[in-house]
Amino acid sequence: MELLSALSLGELALSFSRVPLFPVFDLSYFIVSILYLKYEPGAVELSRRHPMASWLCAMLHCFGSYILADLLLGEPLIDYFSNNSSILLATAVWYLIFFCPLDLFYKCVCFLPVKLIFVAMKEVVRVRKIAVGIHHAHHHYHHGWFVMIATGWVKGSGVALMSNVEQLLRGVWKPETNEILHMSFPTKASLYGAILFTLQQTRWLPVSKASLIFIFTMFMVSCKVFLTATHSHSSPFDVLEGYICPVLFGTAWGGNHHHDNHGGSHGGSHGGGGPGSPHSALPARSKEELSEGSRKKKTKKAD
Repeated sequence: MELLSALSLGELALSFSRVPLFPVFDLSYFIVSILYLKYEPGAVELSRRHPMASWLCAMLHCFGSYILADLLLGEPLIDYFSNNSSILLATAVWYLIFFCPLDLFYKCVCFLPVKLIFVAMKEVVRVRKIAVGIHHAHHHYHHGWFVMIATGWVKGSGVALMSNVEQLLRGVWKPETNEILHMSFPTKASLYGAILFTLQQTRWLPVSKASLIFIFTMFMVSCKVFLTATHSHSSPFDVLEGYICPVLFGTAWGGNHHHDNHGGSHGGSHGGGGPGSPHSALPARSKEELSEGSRKKKTKKAD
C-alpha cells in the first residue's frame, strides 16, 4: 500500500512538472506582477504622462528575471523579447490594468478571492523558473555551484532585485530600498530554493526534480497565499533566522548600526550607555534645559 501511494505521488509530481505554463500560468504571473507596479506611488500618473516609460516598467516587472539571468550567463539581454506571444500578452495585461474603462479589469483582478488564485499560479511559475535557471546554468558550468545558485536566484526574484532600475525609469531614486538590504519573503525563498535545486542538480539531494518542484511549489503557494490573504509582510523564515543568525553572524554591531540609522528611539532595546543610546541623551538634554533656565533667570535679574 505504501508503495502504491509513493508511486501515485511520484506520478502526480511528474504530471505536475509537465503542465505547460503558457498561456494560463504566464497570464497570472503577468497580472500579479503588473498589479504590484500599479500599487507603486505615482505609477498611475506615470502611465498617463509617459505611457512608454510605464510600459517599460511593466516589461521589467514581467521579464526582469530573464534579463538578469542572461546578464549573468553572458547571453543577449534582449533575447527573451523575441518571444512575441509573451510580450503581446504582457502588453495586453498592462493596458487593461492601467487603461481599462472604469478600471473594471483592475477591480476584477484585485477582488481578493480572484487575486489569491492568481498569486498561487504565479508561485507555480516562480518555482519552475528557478528549476529551469539551475538547469540552464548547469549546462554552461557543470561544477559552478555558485553560478547555478545565482542564476536560479535571479530567475526566481529578478524583478525585486532590479527594483532600483525600475524606479529609475519612473524617475525615482531610493537606494535605501535595495532588495538585498531588505529581502522580502519571495527573494529569500528563491535563494533557498535555488540552493535546493542546485543540490538536486548536482545529485547531492536524493530526490527527483519533479518531486522537488512539486513540494517546493506547494510550500511557496501556501505561504504566499496566506501572506496575501492576511496582508502580512512577515516571512516564515523569521523565526528560524532569529535563532541561526545570532549564532553565525552575531547581532550586536549590526543591530546597533541599523537602529542608529533609523532613529534613537529603537536603541533602547539594546541597552548600554554608548554615545548613541537614550541613557546618554537624557542627561545632555537636561543640562541644556538647566543652562537655558539659568540664562533666563540671569536676564530677568538684569532687567
